[in-house]
Amino acid sequence: MKITKYFMMASASLLLASCLDTEPSGNLVTTDEKQETVENDPSRLEASVNAVTTNFSVMGNVRGEDVHSDIGYPSIMLLLDSRGIDMVEENTGYNWFSFSLTYDNIDYTYGDNRMIWGTLYNQIYTANNVVATVGMEPTDAVSQGYLAQALAIRAFDYFQLVQCYQQTYANVDPNTALGVPLITEANKEEVAKNGGCPRATVAKTYEQILSDLNTSIELFQKSNYKRTDKRYVDLYTARAIRARVYLVMHNYEKALEDANFVIENSGAKPLSIAEASQPGFADINANNWLWGIKISETDRVVTTGICNFPSHMGSLNYGYATVGAWKRINKKLYENNINETDARKGWFLDENGVSKNLTAEQQEYVTGKKAPAYTQVKFAPYKGVVGTSTNASDIPLIRIEEMYMIKAECEAQTNATKGATTLKDFVRQYRDPSYNLNASTTEGVVNAILTQRRIEFYGEGITWFDFIRLNKDFDRRGAGYDATEVYNIPAKDDCLIWRIPKNEMQHNKFITEEQNNPVGKHPTAVADE
Repeated sequence: MKITKYFMMASASLLLASCLDTEPSGNLVTTDEKQETVENDPSRLEASVNAVTTNFSVMGNVRGEDVHSDIGYPSIMLLLDSRGIDMVEENTGYNWFSFSLTYDNIDYTYGDNRMIWGTLYNQIYTANNVVATVGMEPTDAVSQGYLAQALAIRAFDYFQLVQCYQQTYANVDPNTALGVPLITEANKEEVAKNGGCPRATVAKTYEQILSDLNTSIELFQKSNYKRTDKRYVDLYTARAIRARVYLVMHNYEKALEDANFVIENSGAKPLSIAEASQPGFADINANNWLWGIKISETDRVVTTGICNFPSHMGSLNYGYATVGAWKRINKKLYENNINETDARKGWFLDENGVSKNLTAEQQEYVTGKKAPAYTQVKFAPYKGVVGTSTNASDIPLIRIEEMYMIKAECEAQTNATKGATTLKDFVRQYRDPSYNLNASTTEGVVNAILTQRRIEFYGEGITWFDFIRLNKDFDRRGAGYDATEVYNIPAKDDCLIWRIPKNEMQHNKFITEEQNNPVGKHPTAVADE
């Protein structure tokens, strides 16, 4: 068996061909030489592990630096939310995610499609390098911890891929429906030699995801690995990811078990009402974060000034949002579902362009920039500096609040009253002391939880998948969209899943047109409310 001599991120030249190309050209070393190299220079292995986390925020890794939306995993977060019903945007030249807003990117030739595919397979590539380097049976605690991280992140990436490129698990026959190509350290050389590999079934894809997560969790427990910061995965992060997976699979018993474990043992605590009553979500050290993307002032996504998540998303810093690509909340969700006593009401400007959560300086800034009604002010600027162009804020991936939501939903599946109590207790303690819930059926409680998830995780790239797994229509009526973007897309519609990118089909001989997803019809605008 051979592996690449240098354990690095996939190069841009590789990506121009196919994201399934797994072996860069160059010198090769044998397995024995690999092990000797790691033993003689452990820093090389550490660098390989760091590459996995760094890849989450690499600029221009798929489409090049001229594409200002190619900023790593945050690109996917923004693409998903832009497709939904809660991130209301203008179709302006400053909006790099307008093709997702308008669903023009359902065509498999669009770069957005390739960006999702390429970003996630790049991350899988770096994870595979770590697994190949360490091997599946490391004996020392450090290597066990590194392997556990790589497996958990690989599982996360495949989980995101299969949710983007196939209908949700419960809506298909997992044994026949096609998932995504599975490339691991075990078959990557064969894949490169053969010119690609076919799509695995949904069942096989989820089997790989759970296998990686289960092994990761076992290794974390065995090694007692302690991470240095939250850009790295640990035991609690791995179990939080698995809770998400089980929730999608409708394995509510196991999802509940994982969510409870994280709540009870991670030490993470939800934001208090006082903490939630001000802009935040910018610091990976926050006690409610389980996992995030750590950003440095020297990162290329920061030194560009505008090619980063805060630029596209933030309203209190300089960037694309504040020059016209404002991100607003669904007007109906804001007005009908967030009480005045809810701390999260202030995450958004009201109909008069005012937020109770802002300081005088912050309010003056958004008013001066002519931010429209319902604009989000949830995300704080870097180091609290209003109007800064140093957009080095960290980015949340998983927060402890999600585990409470998963707990409530899983409980509601067997006992609606219990699930409702969990939800009410959470919202009243941490967000809105006046919150009340009258739902008494499983469906009613689950719908209430979805509403809370839409509010809580606005802008974090999560709730798109909630609508998919719960078979909810994507109804933009009354939300505040321009007339041409008011859609009412029925659940399970073909346009809600992406097609395998055309460039992948050109370089992977095992994926034919017949094996691609159906061609979705572009949604037609409907009359607004």
